Amino acid sequence: MGVTTDRIRNVAIAGHGFTGKSTLLEQLLFTAGRIDSPQPVESGKNVSDYTDEERQHGASIHSVLASLEWNESKLNLVDTPGTADFIGEVIAAFRACESALMVVDSRSGVQIETIKLWRRLDDREKPRSVYISFMDDEKADFDAAIEDLQSKFQKPLVPVVVPVGSGSSFKGVVDLVNQRFYPAPGNEKKESGSDLPDDSKEIVERYRPLMIESAAEGDDELTEKFLTEETLTDDEVRRGLMEGLRDNRVVPVLCGAASVGSGAAALLDFLAGEAPSPTATVELAVDGNENEIDVPVSNDGGFSGYCFKTMIDQFSGKLSFFKVVTGTLNAESELFNPREGKKEKTGKIYTAVGKKLEEVNEIPSGDLGILSKLQTVHTNDTLCSQSNPVTYRPLALPQPVYSVAIEVGSKKDEDKLATALQRVTEEDRTIHLTFNPETKESVLSGMGELHLNLVLERIREAQGIEIETRVPKVAYRETITKPSDSVYRHKKQSGGHGQFGEVSIQVRPLERGEQYQFENAIRGMAISKGFIPGIEKGLKEAMEEGVVAGFPAVDIGITLVDGKEHSVDSSEMAFKMAAKGAMKDAMSKASPALLEPVMNLRVFIEEQYLGDVLSDLSSRRGRVQGQEQLGGGIIEVLAQVPQAELLRYATDLRSITSGTGSFEVTFDHYAPATGKVAEDIKKQAAETVNA
Repeated sequence: MGVTTDRIRNVAIAGHGFTGKSTLLEQLLFTAGRIDSPQPVESGKNVSDYTDEERQHGASIHSVLASLEWNESKLNLVDTPGTADFIGEVIAAFRACESALMVVDSRSGVQIETIKLWRRLDDREKPRSVYISFMDDEKADFDAAIEDLQSKFQKPLVPVVVPVGSGSSFKGVVDLVNQRFYPAPGNEKKESGSDLPDDSKEIVERYRPLMIESAAEGDDELTEKFLTEETLTDDEVRRGLMEGLRDNRVVPVLCGAASVGSGAAALLDFLAGEAPSPTATVELAVDGNENEIDVPVSNDGGFSGYCFKTMIDQFSGKLSFFKVVTGTLNAESELFNPREGKKEKTGKIYTAVGKKLEEVNEIPSGDLGILSKLQTVHTNDTLCSQSNPVTYRPLALPQPVYSVAIEVGSKKDEDKLATALQRVTEEDRTIHLTFNPETKESVLSGMGELHLNLVLERIREAQGIEIETRVPKVAYRETITKPSDSVYRHKKQSGGHGQFGEVSIQVRPLERGEQYQFENAIRGMAISKGFIPGIEKGLKEAMEEGVVAGFPAVDIGITLVDGKEHSVDSSEMAFKMAAKGAMKDAMSKASPALLEPVMNLRVFIEEQYLGDVLSDLSSRRGRVQGQEQLGGGIIEVLAQVPQAELLRYATDLRSITSGTGSFEVTFDHYAPATGKVAEDIKKQAAETVNA
């Protein structure tokens, strides 16, 4: 169908794992006529979890785009994983969509991943609604779930679809806006609305006034009318809810039981009618002159958009998922990649229902679509016209929290592994592959043990290679703790021209993070200016090699105070060797010390695990900086912990918290390592050298 920007709805479906997100999407697609029948997750045939690894593990790993039409609107639904390891998929969906649908289990209430995702939505000021799932389960409790949401988020919650009964007595749902009853039809039948039965009128009388009052707060004119007449028309309620949701002032709450086909039609009505469209969205960007600008989503002007996801399909090749910001994407669109400074050919344009691609002629502004086989384009890239270049802001992805050093047996396998990992890192921007020149290790980093295990498992099976993993070595540093000086003469005579250079230096400790300072304080012509670059090279080489355990030295100020040269035998190489010798001697006399990297750690846990987590952090030499109650028994602990103590923290925290805890970590600073810790570091370094 041809659709205008104001009738587009981009919605990210998110929440804690196993809350029924994929089952809900299946039911929405079935109700809208996009699939013939809804398939259970365990069948491995549903729209969301179609990859071999998702079938094997019984959980979503990748986000999935599924488009449908309902009530003259186009809905782009992005189903996202609920496990913390795959947070990058959720962040990409949040970026591309104007609102989120947070799925909450009616039996468990708000869980920790939902809290973390809610905070990410708060950071983006992103509108959201809530769908309470599994209302047909015996442990379902709609009111308890509402109370839990209210206690944890302190946000105005507005029930707009409410259940009639629960568990074995669950009969269906009532759409309070349209005052329609939707009986639960069973999994293979589509919902059909009817007039309100007598046994639902009490529910309507209980919840509808609350909804009308909340809707009135969405608009000053409606507020005035409500205060006068104490009610609103159905159209006014819709308008108030739409404006309140768009401005992120209210959170509409819906419910259902997707496994028995209940709640889908009312949810589709709500999303098509009240969910925000892209028309009020403004994207942050940088123009061709490096000025920050706001770009409204609009059909005006030439095409521009950004790639929020990349997938490499074995049949279709490389697929780039795009959001169109300005203009219309079609076969005539000019595609210029500002990062590469190169043009691209448009090729085929698609929309999707999971892995099923459907070719279309064009994608209007605000819509989500897919371009195939773009050579230069990666996730976060912008495409636009060359005459009006613009670059949209990149995804705000978190830093990896779990790393392994990887190794294969042969050069042939190294090439195969490198090619496979290049593909992985292109698809998943939370996977980082780096080579540490200090430790001589290739280090693969991601969001957790499961995350990396799945990546390596996929490569092993596809490429037929054995990959060994181990705990990565820590990149320690060395420094000095007091001033010292040294005079060093490099002299070598072996026939012909000899080598001669003498330097006199003073060294001093710098503030942590200042790295390196060099000052030439020689007066007169004791050393020719042409030899100074060689001296600096020698100083830096000595710092790279260290004097304690072979780690690079940092935060040292060096002053070149004097020296001597020979009219025939002096050279840049001779002064480089003299400077290196002087530097090593000076560092050795300056009470050298080891430094270890210290990380900022944010741990999210249920309150019952606080004591165990604090005790564990203490055993890791951690310093707790503070705690924050996030509501509903969830606590965030802030701490600083040496990196060496966090190499397997992802696994250990899950053990301590029965799989409920999660964390984020970023580098903060280097700090002195003393006592047994320093001795162990030296011992390990010596063993590595002698291995």
